[in-house]
This record gives sequence, C-alpha cells and structure tokens, in this order.
Amino acid sequence: MSLLHTVAAFIVALGVLIVVHEYGHYLVARLCGVKVLRFSVGFGRPLISWKRGPDATEWAIAAVPFGGYVKMLDEREGPVAPHEASRAFNRQSVAKRFAIVMAGPLFNFLFAIAVYAGLFMHGVPEARPVLGEPPAGTLAASAGLHSGDTVRSTNGESLATWQDLRWRVLQAALQGQRIRLETVDEKGHIGDTALDLKGFAENDVEGDVLERAGLRLYRAPLAPVLGKLAAGGAGERAGLKEGDRILSAGGKALDTWEALVNLVRASPNVPLHLEIERAGKNFPINVVPDPVASGDATIGRIGAAPFVPPGQVDRIVIRIQYGLLDSLAKGVGKTVDISVFSLKMLGKMLVGQVSWRHLSGPVTIADFAGQSAQLGWMSYLTFLALISISLGVLNLLPVPLLDGGHLMYYVIEIIKGKPVSERAMEPGQRVGLALLLVMMAFAFYNDLNRLLTG
Repeated sequence: MSLLHTVAAFIVALGVLIVVHEYGHYLVARLCGVKVLRFSVGFGRPLISWKRGPDATEWAIAAVPFGGYVKMLDEREGPVAPHEASRAFNRQSVAKRFAIVMAGPLFNFLFAIAVYAGLFMHGVPEARPVLGEPPAGTLAASAGLHSGDTVRSTNGESLATWQDLRWRVLQAALQGQRIRLETVDEKGHIGDTALDLKGFAENDVEGDVLERAGLRLYRAPLAPVLGKLAAGGAGERAGLKEGDRILSAGGKALDTWEALVNLVRASPNVPLHLEIERAGKNFPINVVPDPVASGDATIGRIGAAPFVPPGQVDRIVIRIQYGLLDSLAKGVGKTVDISVFSLKMLGKMLVGQVSWRHLSGPVTIADFAGQSAQLGWMSYLTFLALISISLGVLNLLPVPLLDGGHLMYYVIEIIKGKPVSERAMEPGQRVGLALLLVMMAFAFYNDLNRLLTG
C-alpha cells in the first residue's frame, strides 16, 4: 500500500474516533443544559470553522489532528453573563459533571459494540480452528497434536474460529496458565490435551503465541495458483493477476502453494524471478517481496492469497453470523473482553511483567490503519473498534488531564462533600502531564525502533 493510502486511512481513523469521543461529551453536555462553545477536531489554529445550533456552537477542524476537545461555558475560564451562569459547566451538580466527562469514553465503547454487532449481523468469514502439523520440539508437538486436528473447546468452553483459539491461548500465556484443548481428528476420534504455558518467556508472549506454541493453522495442499491480490502489494505492483499459476521461482520448480509461501517468506527485499502461466501462455515476472516484521524476524510478503477450490472452502472457513440480539450480546462481550485484557496488559507493564515495547505511537497505528484498509472494509472497521476500545480504556485511567483523572476528582468530591481545590489539583496535573509525556516518549521510541529494525 502506498504512503498516501496509509496516511488517508490513518486520518480517517483519527477523525472518526475523535468525533465519536468528543460527540459523547457534547451530547451529554447539551442534555444536561450546559452551553457548548466549541467542538474541535484537532488542536491549535482552526483550518475550517462554522457556527450552527441554538447556541451558535463553533464547529472546527484544527491544524494538529492528534485529538480534539469540546469547550463548554465555564466561569473558571472567563467571564460569564449573569443570565447564562446556570448553564456553565462549573455550576452543574457533581452527578452531571461526572456524566459529561464519562460520556466520551462511554461513546468509544458503544462505537466498538455497534461495529462488532454490525459485523456479526452481516456475517464474518473466519478460519476454522483446524491445526497444521506442529514443528518438532514445540509444546503442541510434545502434546501429540497432529495436522487435521480440530480444536472444539478450551478449558471446557466451546469455540468456533481460529481467532477464538488465538485469543484464549494468548490470555492463558499472559497469565502463565495451563490450557486444555479438546480436539477431534479427521477420523472422528476425540482427544484431550493440555498445554502448559507457565514457562512462556516475556518475548514469547510478545510474538505470535500460537506459532511459538506450535499451533499452526491447517493449510490444505493447494496448487501455486494466485487468488485475490492485495491492492498495492508487491504482487500487484509486479503485474501478477488473480488466476496466475506460478511454475517456478528463482529457477526452482513449484508444485504447492506452501513451497511458494516458504520461498517468499525467506526472501524479504530480494528479487524473485517467477515463471508464470496465464491463459495458456508462459512468461517471466520479477517480484520483490515486501519486508514484514514477524516477531523477531523479518519475512517477505507479496500480498497474494491462494486460489481455494470451492470444495475445500467449507473445510477451512466458517461464516460467523447472528441475529440482532445475539450480535449485540457478542459485541458487548467482545468489547468487555478486550477492555479487561487491555487493563491487565497495562498492569503487567507497570509491574514489569510485560515489556513497554507493547506501547505504540502514531506511526505504528498509521501502519496498521493502512494494512487493515488494504485487507478490506471489515478489517478496517475491526481496527477502528479495537482502537476505539483502547482510547476508551486510556481515557478512563485515573491520571490527571485525562477523563479518568477528572472522574477521580469527582469521586473525591462525592466522598468529601465539596470540590477538590485548585491548589490540591495543581500537583496532580503536573504528575499527570509527566506520566503522559513518559508514555508518549516510550510510544515514539517504539515507533522509531520498529522503523529502524524493520
């Protein structure tokens, strides 16, 4: 994907998530009778602004896109006309102020629930939890798992997709727990296997946990024929097309899709001379696989999926689809699970059990925005939901300057029966600013490190 597409996907993501968050503050403020002076997407000097609504609220798009704000009438920030004093934010009850501040993160969670529910109603194609042959020496190999085994449940809880399996194994690995897998092989024999993830090192958890445990997705033996190509990928840029059969690569004859994948993965940024067959004619094409980080290694990728004959699709793919109520329940459950997982990860970072390398800054987020947009609208919406949850969780942290810091002061006000004084809040604001600067420094360092190391 081109830099322009990545930047566009990132800007759209930022715009959507900022509007969702700030609109929560705006809407509840209006419902509480507070006058809203400005709704700004971005900080700094407004590039575009207009006024509308009964209060002539100024709507603005500002120069610095990393955030936004809703400015409300407030006697602490300037003189307020006597007839409008009752509509000032600082004059509202603590319950109303709490609701207004809480509404921003809440709308982030509601947005994620709506996205997940919509996707579940539409139907989401997912890989079935069918295992490939585990590499020798891995936990899966030692446990006796084999190619073709289908995982039916973990710790007694049923699952339907490969993503479900990945999520549960990741959670068990982070908690250092054993996980029991109930499997059924191709002959219908049921097996019960335990994987002990207690000894997983921190670096193992930070990479692809399933791969490190030896749990590989089953790949049916396929011919080296191209299916869908990713827009802007190395394959499309080189001139490859859907339906092309790869006869050889680098002078080596290819009989299977797996052989092609292995060769491409081993050749990041290395030109490959392909001999292809298209419409009965053979001709050469040179392609340079894009380098992609995979754990501690860098692999090659051309952005091409295999052509899967219709008869094999049902073996490896399942369509997950629910009705309205079930979709909403699944959306709520998924949002809660990811929120709790995010909090656990933050807690483990604070006590040193998980590396701060997990923090990502705008460069990494932009990269994922571009990649998800390249994969299609469903992947992009899933990315937006995930970032929206992260934004909601981050803003609820009890750190002054964030929404959670204000909520913390309101809880203290409820307990004490009077507001926290400006003098008492000043040290907290400085500490909060320092914490945010440290987090931003780590995030930018991680971005820079990823760029330099590939």
